[in-house]
Amino acid sequence: MDKKEMIEILNKDLEDEHGAIIQYLSHAYAIGEGELACEIEAIAREEMRHLDWLAEIIVDLGGTPSLKRGTMRTGGAQVTDWMKNNVLLEEGAIEGYTAHIKAIDDPKIKRLLQRILSDEQSHRGDFEHFVEKVAREKMKDIRGSRSDKLVQTLNWGIEHEYTVILQYIFQAYMTSNPEAQKELHDQAINEMQHLGWLAEKLVGISGNPRIEHTRVDQTTDTADMMRSDIAIEKEVAEAYDKAANETDDPGLKELFLRLRDHELYHVEVFGDILKAEEG
Repeated sequence: MDKKEMIEILNKDLEDEHGAIIQYLSHAYAIGEGELACEIEAIAREEMRHLDWLAEIIVDLGGTPSLKRGTMRTGGAQVTDWMKNNVLLEEGAIEGYTAHIKAIDDPKIKRLLQRILSDEQSHRGDFEHFVEKVAREKMKDIRGSRSDKLVQTLNWGIEHEYTVILQYIFQAYMTSNPEAQKELHDQAINEMQHLGWLAEKLVGISGNPRIEHTRVDQTTDTADMMRSDIAIEKEVAEAYDKAANETDDPGLKELFLRLRDHELYHVEVFGDILKAEEG
């Protein structure tokens, strides 16, 4: 199997990891705080680690990591249905990785896929257990149908955070600047925290988180990356500041101001990298 074929296979796996992350986070947010939500989020973090490993291998092979979102199973009226769908998603992943391990000759890549396969088999067992746990504890979807301006603002924030998570992760893989790579990874993790804070707050006010993204800047020049990132961070910092001034809710005001301050920090970090690139 040549490198092009391996890159295609690994990008398919990466896309499916991406889909699993969003599916599992959506379920965790929808059932609210508690032990089960934490366990599902932990599984989502393991899928993020898989995505990271796959992207690194793809870049090492001379490819470009895909930003597409792969297979998802989002149907189901009850929480038990969601957990059953998660079992099915993991079964699909197990089948896919098993086939890819057989098809790929490279021993290093086979070893990585076998490592990921082991996790997916464990996840399947976890979700099979969660089906029983959800039914036993009669867990319900706690999202609401509120759709006022505040809900729209929070969902706008989620959309932004999801977009820059993808953008910074992609840039971290593609830049040749070690400092930029480190900071982009760090700030992507910070943006993941933001997405979680916003989604949890939204569910808490009877809203429904919409985890979708807008266009992701895929430039591969480090200086251009930083210029793009600085522009988007300045824009969103201003939007969070405006949202903070418009709400009378102390908790929301505090959240928006904290997000604003984090985004302004990102502006400064990216600004330092840009100066070094231009200097």
